[in-house]
Amino acid sequence: MARTRYAPDRGLTSRMVVTMFLLGLVYVAFVAAFFAIAPGWGLVALVVAVAFLLAQYFFSDRLTMFAMHGRVVSEREAPELHGVVDRICAMSDAPKPRVAVADTDVPNAFATGRNQKKAVVCVTTGLLRRLDPVELEGVLAHEMSHIAHKDVAVMTIASFLGVCAGLITRFGLEWGLWGGFGRRDGDQNTGLVLLLVVLVSAAAYAISFLLTRALSRYRELSADRAAALLTGRPSALASALTKVSGELARIPSRDLRAAEPFNAFFFAPAFAKGFSVSALFATHPPLQRRLAQLQQISDRLGRGV
Repeated sequence: MARTRYAPDRGLTSRMVVTMFLLGLVYVAFVAAFFAIAPGWGLVALVVAVAFLLAQYFFSDRLTMFAMHGRVVSEREAPELHGVVDRICAMSDAPKPRVAVADTDVPNAFATGRNQKKAVVCVTTGLLRRLDPVELEGVLAHEMSHIAHKDVAVMTIASFLGVCAGLITRFGLEWGLWGGFGRRDGDQNTGLVLLLVVLVSAAAYAISFLLTRALSRYRELSADRAAALLTGRPSALASALTKVSGELARIPSRDLRAAEPFNAFFFAPAFAKGFSVSALFATHPPLQRRLAQLQQISDRLGRGV
């Protein structure tokens, strides 16, 4: 963790190390399986995986900002927003990230970037309209703790294998449906190799998906805790959480579906109406668990512990 005044979290650090180690093993097995099944495909898998990793690592901030239609704003354009970020930087003794705004009514915020020099903290116009300055401070302290704890970079790296495996699975299935699995020219080996490739890719995707989801849920609790302790106002963060979660339920389903792919980076998850298995594969812990943790911190601060 960088030398800031954010409370360190050994549990988060150990989970990031374990997740990266396990994903590394999955990656090695993923590529090795491709070389064993079909050497030519193994080389392609390796090249594609490395390309995705480099692209995600070096351009994650630009890609995320482009996808979310975020725009870096100057102090003249958003003086109040910059003022809140400046106060948090003074409290945390952390470098100031770039400040951005995304023009969408979905009330949310996120942080991205591979390190503190490339970090961006972005809020939506919908969030700015709904939160008061104290609540906004809690949300931004939460997002900036992700940067200080370096879990933004870890999540970026951890997600690349799942993206790569998911694409290979999708393309393999589409190719198979269009004739790869049902060939009648006697080349049964081609269909078998394709099927094995799809199965290996699907297994790698499933494992990486579960590992990154587990890390994502813990890092949100860690960020809540760090932000509450830094600002000394866990009630403000709890109020922001409650308000944002309530407002998200009123957002049209079309807008929520567009935002869902970025849930792992959001302050609060956006789920379209009718989503039924969110708790099983959620990127965030349940709202009640987050509020309970903040209440415990408030009680401890009240007792001077």
